[in-house]
Amino acid sequence: MRLGIGHRVAAICLMTLALLGCEPRQESVLPQESDSEPMAARYGTWISPLTAEDVYASSDELIELRAVGDLMYFSEFDGKSGNTGIKRLEADGSVSQVVPAEFNVGSRVHEYGGGDFLGIGQSLFATGKSDQLFYRFAPNQAPLALTPNGTRHGDCISYPKGSRIICVREDHRQQGSPAASLVTINLNFAGEGDTFVAGHDFISSPSINGDNTQLAWLTWEHPAMPWDNTRLWLGELDRKGRLHSSRVVAGEGGNVAVTQPSFGPDGRLYFIADYDDWWNLYRLGDDGKPERLYQKNADFAGPAWRLGERTYAFESENSLIASYVHNGEAGLIRLDLQTGHAEDIAVDFGEIKQLTGGKDAVYFIGSKVTTEKGIYRVSGRGVELVYAPRLMVLDPRFISRAQSISFATADNMRAWGYFYWPRNPAFKGLSDTRPPLLVKLHGGPTAKANLAYRGDIQYWTSRGFAVLDLNFRGSSGFGRAYRQSLYGNWGKADVEDAVNAARFLVKKGWVNGDEMAITGASAGGLTALSALAYDDTFKAAVSRAGISDIEQLAGETHKFEKTYLDQLIGPLASHRALYRERSPVYQLERLKEPLLLLQGLQDTVVLPNQALTIYEALEKNQIPAALLTFADENHNHWKNANLVKALEYELGFYGQVFGFKVADEVPSLNLHLRAPVEVSQSSTLKAD
Repeated sequence: MRLGIGHRVAAICLMTLALLGCEPRQESVLPQESDSEPMAARYGTWISPLTAEDVYASSDELIELRAVGDLMYFSEFDGKSGNTGIKRLEADGSVSQVVPAEFNVGSRVHEYGGGDFLGIGQSLFATGKSDQLFYRFAPNQAPLALTPNGTRHGDCISYPKGSRIICVREDHRQQGSPAASLVTINLNFAGEGDTFVAGHDFISSPSINGDNTQLAWLTWEHPAMPWDNTRLWLGELDRKGRLHSSRVVAGEGGNVAVTQPSFGPDGRLYFIADYDDWWNLYRLGDDGKPERLYQKNADFAGPAWRLGERTYAFESENSLIASYVHNGEAGLIRLDLQTGHAEDIAVDFGEIKQLTGGKDAVYFIGSKVTTEKGIYRVSGRGVELVYAPRLMVLDPRFISRAQSISFATADNMRAWGYFYWPRNPAFKGLSDTRPPLLVKLHGGPTAKANLAYRGDIQYWTSRGFAVLDLNFRGSSGFGRAYRQSLYGNWGKADVEDAVNAARFLVKKGWVNGDEMAITGASAGGLTALSALAYDDTFKAAVSRAGISDIEQLAGETHKFEKTYLDQLIGPLASHRALYRERSPVYQLERLKEPLLLLQGLQDTVVLPNQALTIYEALEKNQIPAALLTFADENHNHWKNANLVKALEYELGFYGQVFGFKVADEVPSLNLHLRAPVEVSQSSTLKAD
């Protein structure tokens, strides 16, 4: 039976009831079934129940998970305030706040932090983001700072000898690059602490065995990144708590990235290494040499941008639980340490992280391909959800499930991505038409796209857009060779992959080749800008804090990434011409397509002048463009309110560029204004 237009609109409005903010485990309201046929409408103009506010309303994020005795502690990012606090998961399943979000937990070791807290008995220890001091939180006591000003700490572990804590320290009190060390801190009073290990560019991942007689840790030196070449060290701890007899037990020969050392219940040292292209599980054998536990063409770890990552945990003396990524898709296994037999124990997860062994089971933080996410407990051959942050419940009929694709690209290689079809039960496209395409680019550039639910993708697909989340060369989750295939080729290979991906989808007949846009932030913004400069496949681009001048970036970056560009392009002194060739700011005359630039004015990683230079060149050449400035934003972790505004402006931008009227009430955007638009607080932006 066909419905009149009034009834159709009413039915569509009823479907918006499918999207409700609710507390975890509260039932959602689903739309009533209707026998009406979907309304034919131009792709991109569909009415969606998922607003920009909805996309970011459930942006609370679980960061780290730690076991302390019988209890589990976890840090949680509050998307509304932009701060991080720590909560405790009680034995009965209830949750209590231990460190308020107002304190704002967060280390800045290596700038990206991680390993922000640990618990010992009734006390909790955490780094304050604002001052980088390491605090003790004890019952009925005010927080006590234990470390000196000018130092940063992370990846801390308990060391019962002398009531101490072992931490990675980054010391910023002297001129030049900060010094790395492994130090011990007294957990009862403030002090300088004692140095265990020093003399390396970088140190991370301390682990101590059960009887406190051995300590393991990782080091690496410039120009390597921790996903290139690291060394695993093992030292002895004497009765007085002194470290001696330190030696390298893995990674001595280079060309291998060792990560996540941990002593098992059996007292043996376990770790992950990519000796054979893939990050697989190993342990130190009786002969003192690495022995592989399980072989799989998958990565059981990711690039160590942050401290404290854990992708395996011991379930018992005889088994461990480990997560992996295979061709960009997440999995979880139980591995028998005696037989080497592995069994899959979880499905339908887009991302799995922070595996932690508790008293009764292994726990982890997981995100599914639906809106569900939270802390899970491994139970037999399955898992159960034990805690969830605030969730947005969306009727699954509006959720577009990704289709994994691979395609031929340059240099006789293949690249991967996740393709999302438009999906909305109330609409269908006009006959003989194809949807517009948005190609999304992750940052890093060693990060990866995954299958975890993303409201900022479903926002587009529910309005009639197709989306490709691209894993270009250099992305993690595809082995060492694929990760390093971007080395020497950044600004070239990633652009080729984006272009070839779009052409592949056009050839398949899945998208409209005349309505394709590309979008990315930071390193992804560089790829988006370069795609417009070096090719005419894309008809528009959106760049948020996108890098446009790689040479300028090389001169301003911090210690952790100081030589990263040496790998991605080459040393600046001998490759200056190549830096400029691959920087969009030096190719301004080649930018011919509409561009939307989003820039935080507090950004110290990609300076605002980079965006302004691009914008002024486009305006001079009469290319449709807009620059939106956000005076209260830096490079990362933008406030929800500003992300909402940016998303709405982006929707209006595509409507103007591709010539259709969007269904939403979004801010108007003048692409010929010839002046930046101040979206948040009032400010001025001046070119050099």
